[in-house]
Formats: sequence, structure tokens, C-alpha cells
Amino acid sequence: MTFSIAARDGDAWGVAVASKFLAVGSVVPRVVPGVAAIATQAMARVAYLDELEAALAAGADARSALADATAADAGREDRQVGVVGASGSATFTGSTCLHWAGGVSSSDATSAWAIQGNILTGPEVVEAMESAWHVQAGAPLDVRLLAVLLAGDAAGGDARGRQSAALLVRAPGAGYDAGGVVADLRVDDHPDAPLELSRLHGLSTLYFGTAEDVLPLEGALREEVAGLLAAAGQAGPPGTALEAALEAWMGEVNLENRHSSDGIDTRVLAVLREQPPA
Repeated sequence: MTFSIAARDGDAWGVAVASKFLAVGSVVPRVVPGVAAIATQAMARVAYLDELEAALAAGADARSALADATAADAGREDRQVGVVGASGSATFTGSTCLHWAGGVSSSDATSAWAIQGNILTGPEVVEAMESAWHVQAGAPLDVRLLAVLLAGDAAGGDARGRQSAALLVRAPGAGYDAGGVVADLRVDDHPDAPLELSRLHGLSTLYFGTAEDVLPLEGALREEVAGLLAAAGQAGPPGTALEAALEAWMGEVNLENRHSSDGIDTRVLAVLREQPPA
């Protein structure tokens, strides 16, 4: 009923998942940077999340941790689990997991991944997901995982259709207020959940990303920005510096993470250009 990837790349760890199941993000993923990325699905046993995290935190490698957890579970043959640890990765598909079901796991010098799915249109879903993982090498982990999920969906995905999707990525010092959350997004009930997740990811990147492609506020651009802020009602009182007015407007529209003392971020400029007059 679900397809997912659990992975780490550098110091970022994450899980992406989609399913014909309500609020799949409330059940499947667990992400603890430096310790574990876990996906439990197919008659999901949520207790696996705590058990596997504890084993990995105690120093077990991914394969032995998963083998021990599943061996102790009488219902394991109906279930599916993917786990990534500091040492390797592993995936498990029970013998009575609903067809088509299967997965792959591997690692390289800087990353590790476990991809799995059940009630899929066929093995081509998992194959497309692993191919996308390799194609997206070098991309930030949130971008990479979303590409993997969309590739699985495009290859057929859940044989029953679409309903929910989620993306959870963490890395030390990342995200809003350096809280460690790169992306924490859920689509709980939507007829095209993976694409809706992609739309939300775009907004998350805009609002919580940091300044990049910064243009200096000089010449014609400075005049344009001043005019746009005035039209948006954010010119400030007479004598207000343009930089102060821009920073105030960015705070009002939740773009403060992209503030730069060197000028204006190109994505901020695009949003400002789209603002309706006050």
C-alpha cells in the first residue's frame, strides 16, 4: 500500500513516502540525524521505529538491527521495513506482504539508502526510484528524496492510486532558526498527493531557505525595489532606508530567512514583483 525511501547523504538524514492511505506521514517515518532513518509500512508496526532507533543508537549496524527486530515480531511476514544507520542500510519484505512487494538497499562512501514498496504496479517502481536516487547524486537530500518519490509515482506507484505523501529530512543546524529541520511536510488526503507534496516543498524551500543569488541594491534595481515596496505599502516613513524597508516587508511576508545585508535574494525579488498594490 506504500512506497518509500529512507536515506542519509552526508550529515542529512530523511524519509520520503507515498501511499493510498490516509496521513501516511503520521505512521511510516522516523528520522534521527546521525542515528537512523526508518520507514515502517505494510501492516505497519509502529513499535519498530523505537526498537530500531534504540538498536542503532546503541551501535548496531542496520542489517543486524533489522534482523533482530523482525525476528522478534510474529507478524513480520505481513510487513515491510526500510532502515538506514550510521553503518549501512537494510530492507525487509515479509513473504506474505501484498503483491507486488519488494525493495533494495545499498550504500556508498557518503550515503546509504533503503527503497521499498508494496501493492505496487510492479518492480519497475522500485527500479525507477533507485535510478532517480543515482541520477540526483549531489543534490540536497530533500531534493533528492522528492525526486525519488516522484519517479516511483511516475513509474506506477501504488496500484490502488494516490492519497497521501510525506517528506521528513533533518540535518544539524539546518532549517528555520537552525533547528535541524530541512523539510517536514505532509499531504494527508489529496488525489495527487506526490505532486502536492512537491508544490509544498517548493514553498518550504522559498520560505525556509537562506539567501542565494543575491543582487546588490544598486542603480536601476534599487529604484525598482523602492518603487515596488512603495506600491506594496512598505516604503516606511520619510527617510527610511531602503534596506530597512525591505527587511520589514520580508518579515511581514515570512521571507526573513532570505534576508541578506549584501542586497536582495533573486527569489525574494520575484515575490516582490508579484505583490499586488497595497
